[in-house]
Amino acid sequence: MNHEHHHRPQNKKGQATERLEEQALHGHEHAMHGDTSGHPPHGGHGHDHHRMMIEDFKKRFWVSLVLSVPVVIFSPMVQHILGFALDVPYSMYIAFILSSVIYFYGGWPFLTGLAEEVKKGAPGMMTLIGVAITVAYLYSTAIVFGLEGMDFFWELATLIVIMLLGHWIEMKSVLGASKALELLVSMMPAEAMLLRNRETVKVRIEELQKGDLILIKPGEKVPADGVVEDGESHLNESMLTGESKPVKKTIGEKVIGGSINGNGALRVRVEFTGKESYLNKVINLVQEAQKTKSETQRLADRAAKWLTYVALTAGFGTFAVWLILGQDLAFALERMVTVMVISCPHALGLAVPLVVAISTAVSANNGLLIRNRTAFENSRKITTVIFDKTGTLTQGSHEIASLVVFDKAMDEREMLRLAAAVEQNSEHFIAQSILRRAKEESINVPASQAFTYLPGKGLEGMVEGMDVKVVGPNYIREFNIPVPASQAEEGVETVVYVLVADQPVGYIAMRDQIREESARAIRVLQENGIKNLLLTGDNERVAKSVSDQLQMDGFLANVLPHQKQEKVKELQAKGEFVAMTGDGVNDAPALAQADVGIAVGSGTDVAAETADIILVNSNPQDIASLILFGKATYRKMIQNLIWATGYNVIALPLAAGVLYNQGIMVSPAVGAALMSLSTVIVAINAQLLRREIK
Repeated sequence: MNHEHHHRPQNKKGQATERLEEQALHGHEHAMHGDTSGHPPHGGHGHDHHRMMIEDFKKRFWVSLVLSVPVVIFSPMVQHILGFALDVPYSMYIAFILSSVIYFYGGWPFLTGLAEEVKKGAPGMMTLIGVAITVAYLYSTAIVFGLEGMDFFWELATLIVIMLLGHWIEMKSVLGASKALELLVSMMPAEAMLLRNRETVKVRIEELQKGDLILIKPGEKVPADGVVEDGESHLNESMLTGESKPVKKTIGEKVIGGSINGNGALRVRVEFTGKESYLNKVINLVQEAQKTKSETQRLADRAAKWLTYVALTAGFGTFAVWLILGQDLAFALERMVTVMVISCPHALGLAVPLVVAISTAVSANNGLLIRNRTAFENSRKITTVIFDKTGTLTQGSHEIASLVVFDKAMDEREMLRLAAAVEQNSEHFIAQSILRRAKEESINVPASQAFTYLPGKGLEGMVEGMDVKVVGPNYIREFNIPVPASQAEEGVETVVYVLVADQPVGYIAMRDQIREESARAIRVLQENGIKNLLLTGDNERVAKSVSDQLQMDGFLANVLPHQKQEKVKELQAKGEFVAMTGDGVNDAPALAQADVGIAVGSGTDVAAETADIILVNSNPQDIASLILFGKATYRKMIQNLIWATGYNVIALPLAAGVLYNQGIMVSPAVGAALMSLSTVIVAINAQLLRREIK
């Protein structure tokens, strides 16, 4: 159910959430190796900051790419490899100036990242890149100003360009992690109608106090948690509680801030505002779960950490050994630099982001939007899938299941025609399903006069001179109207009776329809040895009915939103690797808590923003495809990481000169060619992923 976007209320809650967003976002940045300065900008939304960072990487990438073209062309090493000679005056100095810009401007995120990692004592990808570009830059600069040897400017330039590209791709693929919190906040209206001395005054939501009396008009959002003091209405709480039907609220009953009022006016006594409100508790649950997840350590980072130690040890070791063996300083330096530059493989920087970009694109074409790649890679480990019922396994809209006529003089079409005539005046979900069915059957719905709303019981109107009522079981019981026993499944189906001139002519039964694809999805999961459970806020009968129909492994009914997260935790405590699917705000904490959160595309924006993966087509079958594709993606990543680091095992000792006496030694040019080859192989291997998804 889509909700409208409101201006963000700048209340205490809004500010608190903004701080939370920045914390959550900053967790993502660390996982991303992005801007590691540790200072998110003050006052701005975390989400905008993340966009700015992506733009920043993009700009640095394009500037560095343009500047690197002449640097590569002027490189004596490249000219030697490609067999051409360019005699440009001062080309070495031009290359030095351009490379200096690339090093300080393009390499800045890596240099600040290196400083941050060293300060924390946790070297990773940033340290590896930072050391390689710094060594290459200083050594090449020394050559420009008199040291003997070949410069590494082209290596420096291409390394920075490729690493910037890798990070830009990676950051784009995880954009939006903090948007969930913004959207949750936006569900609250900015203002409320306060009743004061028999007058209504418009106040900002943060001015509401416990005990205030507020007026909620039809169609408005409820501004705070409270108790109904006057009036009655049906409230749409589906995006908050997961209850598929609008809930009737009368005097003495509680309402939740953020839910949407139906067609009645309510006076509500405020109980909880701001931090104490139900919605804010949901925000905090999402926040906590997101923060823990964003700290997942990347495999590539671990590889980078060890490569950093290897590069530094091997580099300085090589330098020392050649000096001890009596070689001159220029030779020892060249060996050291070759070792250090080779040990920072372009391939490692691209190994994971390339697979991510391709798997993200391929998945998107197949209806899977990946927002958190760690969770996506982990989808291969899933042992249990929890399905939210409404809107995931079922369509989330009540459709007519049966039309039963008591009166032989009346047929189903005629009963539907009369019911639709009265119901066209209502916004109620029952009215919507009756009108949908009438439209499907091309029934011409007549006008109705003297329409009256029978509070809590139904509707009445005059249709073509006949008094027609569409009423619920309460009305039938209250007036002791004799009706044949209903065949509708109690608790599973919603029943309304149609009365003409106070005589019952039949009833219409509605139920939430199960999606056609649901059974196939459950079967594929079972074939792959993955357990499946149904989780719903609906009653036991509804849950059992759906679970039995789909032959699921079990169900959990009457589960309140905050309990959904608890259920996920319980399963995780038993050692299960849990995937959760859902479509409402009520699912947000559980989606964030689950090892893999999967949102159904037809659901709310909040569910989508909290989830790791979004099923665009709302097809439960895509969940099975997702798990199988996740396995293929992980295989490719591991293959690429093995290749990217594995070539060092051969290249490093040769670059250090272990076979020097046998006349075998990797020159900087050959080292660079080897590195390029490993990058090409990684890129081709990543492309093969396109053939994996069916």
